[in-house]
Amino acid sequence: MKILNAFKWLYPGMWVKRWILLSVFGIIMISMGFVVMLLEQNPKSKLYATVIILVGIVAVVTGIKRIIKSFVTVFLPEREGELVDRVYLKRVLDRGPRITVIGGGTGLSTMLHGLKEYTSNITAVVTVADDGGSSGRLRKDFNMLPPGDIRNCLVALADAEPLMGKLFQFRFEDGGDLKGHSFGNLFIAAMTKVAGSFDAAIKESSKVLAIRGSVVPSTLDKAVLVAEHIDGHETVGETSISKANSPIRRISLRPGNCRATSEAIEAIRKADAVVLGPGSLYTSIIPNLLVGNIYRELIASKAIKVYVCNVMTQKGETDGYKASDHMRAIIDHTAAGIINYCIVNTARISADMLKKYEGEYSYPVVADIENLKKLKAKAVEAHIISTKDYVRHDSVRLAKIIIDLVTSLKKEKN
Repeated sequence: MKILNAFKWLYPGMWVKRWILLSVFGIIMISMGFVVMLLEQNPKSKLYATVIILVGIVAVVTGIKRIIKSFVTVFLPEREGELVDRVYLKRVLDRGPRITVIGGGTGLSTMLHGLKEYTSNITAVVTVADDGGSSGRLRKDFNMLPPGDIRNCLVALADAEPLMGKLFQFRFEDGGDLKGHSFGNLFIAAMTKVAGSFDAAIKESSKVLAIRGSVVPSTLDKAVLVAEHIDGHETVGETSISKANSPIRRISLRPGNCRATSEAIEAIRKADAVVLGPGSLYTSIIPNLLVGNIYRELIASKAIKVYVCNVMTQKGETDGYKASDHMRAIIDHTAAGIINYCIVNTARISADMLKKYEGEYSYPVVADIENLKKLKAKAVEAHIISTKDYVRHDSVRLAKIIIDLVTSLKKEKN
């Protein structure tokens, strides 16, 4: 049967026979040329042999090139011109540093957009404590883990057609029960049923989007966030915590014995660098560190450990927080030594943009460098924001700073 399948390449209309024959002809020409070179001593004969060899080389190269093109036009008819770039890019990115990022929300996906241009050895460890919006509804209706933050990271790392990314992020604005749901969330929910588990659904969705790197949940246990406030009362659930106006003393998971996924632990152990954030301090970053023994693995890791501090305070979570307050909150929930470097923004924000954020009770995070030093973290001061429509981390600038930091420190170690 395999022999019969091999002969199918010779069927009419396959557009490869002529190029196979041309390649064979080229090989014969090269062989003949070398034979003449070895047997003949006449200079003129050696010259003819050299010409024959060159003609053979041209024939082989042309034939192979045309055979490859025949395959490409079948499998990538609209992206033929990208093939060389894609192959080269894959080879370069495969040699990039191993970076594990931990967090959730839009901040994490923004950073991933930039990092994937430098390396494909990325693992995003994502929180699954969300209980609001489309994710919250699916979590309740299907008794599954929330897919929202996972979806954002998958799209951020996607290497598929841009249309696929837009499709996954498409949100239904009407349609009764569909209103408010994103297509990507529904896709992952359906894939969970088809594949049999949430983690299998993520892996299959990763293939659909052809992502650079991998996305893994920090835990597969159905955890709920619980906030203990300074005034003594508790708030249960990520959405409720975000709306609370009382300062947070401590955040915890319920149940408290959530197990970390083996993929998350392995990613930390193999990483050249582990990056926390950017994202909501108490509802996106710290929850991941409370899962299983993740923070202990992080402290024990020899990887470079970086915290990307938020550029604006978040109402209800980090009102009045400076950069050192963000760091101290992470340390208080884990242990000293969990962070080596803290990336802080030092770029100025326009008065108009500041006024816009004042209406949301959100203000720039002060980069108090001296206090960061007291927490044994080296501050990396840089212009890392984009203020086109909102004050956000600039994915390109942030990624370059992280890659430059990792590369320079690796060189120092070597």
